[in-house]
Amino acid sequence: MSTKTLSPQPAGTQTAPAKTLRAVYTDMDDVEFLAGMRLLEDCGFSVDYLDTQDPARIAAEAHDATALLVGYASITAETMDAMPSLKVIALLSMGFNNIDVEAARERGIWVTNIPGAATEEVATHALALTLAVTRGLPFYSATVQSGQWNARDTIAPPRLSQTRLGILGLGRIGTRFAEMAAGVFGDVVGYDPVLPDTPEIRQRLADSGIRRTTLEEVRGTSSVLSLHMPLTEDTADMIDAGFLAAMPAGSFLINVSRGALVDSQALRESIDAGHLAGAGLDVLDVEPPVQQEHPLLGNPRILITPHMAYLSDFTESEYVRQQAQNVASWHSTGRPDSPVVELP
Repeated sequence: MSTKTLSPQPAGTQTAPAKTLRAVYTDMDDVEFLAGMRLLEDCGFSVDYLDTQDPARIAAEAHDATALLVGYASITAETMDAMPSLKVIALLSMGFNNIDVEAARERGIWVTNIPGAATEEVATHALALTLAVTRGLPFYSATVQSGQWNARDTIAPPRLSQTRLGILGLGRIGTRFAEMAAGVFGDVVGYDPVLPDTPEIRQRLADSGIRRTTLEEVRGTSSVLSLHMPLTEDTADMIDAGFLAAMPAGSFLINVSRGALVDSQALRESIDAGHLAGAGLDVLDVEPPVQQEHPLLGNPRILITPHMAYLSDFTESEYVRQQAQNVASWHSTGRPDSPVVELP
């Protein structure tokens, strides 16, 4: 066995330490993300938390970040240009409308999301909102609390087995919601303009109890219409005054996807006028809403929960793990686990 003798370093010289990669969390609200930080630190990252959605602060304080872990902050092309070392933006949700994905792709920056982790939870929440508003639970709970045991709403709850459920968006969550609701409603119809029409997909939809049809039929014949679409240029404010007017009188709207799909003022006016019977929403166009100002606050026929449809004892930790693991996987293999788009 041969040995190699290393010459000592010349006086006054040192080996430069390896550069530490930096991961920066922008905003995480009340999410406990310590496990994600530890995962990244174990991979060799230094980790910081800014607690802000302010683009100027993000650009200034994360200027040397390699990885950006984002909650609801919007990351624009300008913000990316202020961070020349940025290689990956990891989101804490399935939606990615707060990121300029095309700008990231052009700059060779991966964008990752969390697909499928909360499919069951969000579908369950959609069903819970549906049952709550169609049965008038907010009204009847409030009357009992105020001492009116025998109060009756002017709108009688529909028998759901004699009504139709309509679903816009037939991805993971929309399909799972249909499976849960199929035994409750008379029938389920759905529309999705981007879902391919293949024998495999036809069979999957049939197995889930969904009859795929046109937007006009879903909108015009469904007693309950549930939204499960991404927010894009085509879907923003899609549910406007004209759309709502084309829904059946006495129908209900459910939204657990993105608040900006719905024109809030138009929805309030439709419910106030008695055309729609009510709505169950987990998302709003402005979050959190400004009290006394947002049009969807203050109407007892509108049930709103605070963007928590994803929440369960499982997802609380799984979202944090998957977000950080996307960065860790990129670091170790050059590719994250769940990229929104592939890079060359």
